[in-house]
Amino acid sequence: MDFQWSVIWEALPNLLQGARLTILIAAVGLAGGLTLGALAGMVRTYGPNSLDWLARGYILLIRGTPLVVQVMFIYFALPILAGVRIDGLTAAILSIIINSGAYVAEIVRGSLLSIPKGLQEAGLAMGLPFSKVLRLIIGPLAFRRMIPALGNQCITSLKDTSLFIVIGVGELTRQGQEIMAENYRAVEIWTAVAVIYLLILTAMAYGLKYIEKRMPIL
Repeated sequence: MDFQWSVIWEALPNLLQGARLTILIAAVGLAGGLTLGALAGMVRTYGPNSLDWLARGYILLIRGTPLVVQVMFIYFALPILAGVRIDGLTAAILSIIINSGAYVAEIVRGSLLSIPKGLQEAGLAMGLPFSKVLRLIIGPLAFRRMIPALGNQCITSLKDTSLFIVIGVGELTRQGQEIMAENYRAVEIWTAVAVIYLLILTAMAYGLKYIEKRMPIL
């Protein structure tokens, strides 16, 4: 079978539309996941035992179950339990927030624990409240150390958006599937989908590398 470039050009507008939705889901989901993960990570490191166990349970549950199961639960089971209808896009974003947050929490916890305790003690000895010690001393150093791991999590979460095909969200993989079902040109369509993913992830990787160079790990 010959490879027909015209098939890709005809499908490109729809594929780019799916790519934009993929980026939107990943961007909003990761923003929420970074916030949730930072809070859970700080609770795991400095919080009281009651909150620490709550954060532990959340992390164990999310890391111990596949993302596809989580999104299916949010989309199909949660409306039955809560009595609220959740559309596919909202379910996809919530899944990325909850899933990435659990992994980010452990990244944050590990980075905070890697900072020597002497820096915290020195800050407290200078009369600074713990909140300022965390914000001005420990936080910036820990953030530099967590950049590589956070970058990997961002890339993983963006690729995980392809799993939302199971709930009909029109992201890049879903668009490719629908186009292929119409023209039966699987080779051309999935090649185009793969190339678009590669371009997006390459741009993200170079952006993360730039941030790493601007903020060297100490």
